[in-house]
Amino acid sequence: MNTGRHELYTELLAARKAGHKKLAVLIDPDKMRMGKLDQIIDLSIRCKTDYFFIGGSLLVNSQLDQCLQKIRERCNIPLILFPGSSYQLSNKADAILFLSLVSGRNPDLLIGQHVIAAPYLKLSSLEVWPTGYMLIDGGVGTTVLYMSNTSPIPADKSDIAAVTAMAAEMLGLKMIFMDAGSGAVRPVSPDMIAAVSGAVDIPVIVGGGIRSAEKVKENLEAGADVIVIGNALEHDPSLLIDLSATIHAHNVTLNV
Repeated sequence: MNTGRHELYTELLAARKAGHKKLAVLIDPDKMRMGKLDQIIDLSIRCKTDYFFIGGSLLVNSQLDQCLQKIRERCNIPLILFPGSSYQLSNKADAILFLSLVSGRNPDLLIGQHVIAAPYLKLSSLEVWPTGYMLIDGGVGTTVLYMSNTSPIPADKSDIAAVTAMAAEMLGLKMIFMDAGSGAVRPVSPDMIAAVSGAVDIPVIVGGGIRSAEKVKENLEAGADVIVIGNALEHDPSLLIDLSATIHAHNVTLNV
């Protein structure tokens, strides 16, 4: 039975306190061909990726388990479920982002899906990470916007993002995930990241539309604790080399 494991989360909290930044590679098994997955796994090992986030809006469980098993056979990088629904669950992972869509007003994604998943998670070995999930307008329609039936926080409303994150923390959520969505043409702005990071004392994850080392550096300086790279790697896996180098360079300066 799940008795409240929190080893990975405790390590992330310590990293935030020390200013040490993390890199997560997002893999959507729906979109990933096995040959490309092999390449991304090899590059992730080489680039010392901290986490794999595994999930997608339309994912089915058979694909999920196959993907998790393939990664597990190749490396020990922690596998974190990033579920698009309450049915995307597997004990082959290490932890789960238990997402509450705090940027929207869809009750099913605030508590409904969680009620369905709770009995499974209670008995599972997964480390549960209660996460305030905030969709930010990335300038393009995304699958998650359509599937969630919600509106994103406007890209220029940093104050709304900050107080939303603040409320999520007060409700007991353990981290904030700011997501501009897969394929976003406008990533989350440094101003909004800074506003949210400054408003809470919990880890801040940022993803969506991150395609350059310059953008990674901006996000780190603004206060992001975890950078998520996903869609860009589906088109050019080698991009991970430069993006990860930026994060590692930041962490090295902490020890100088």
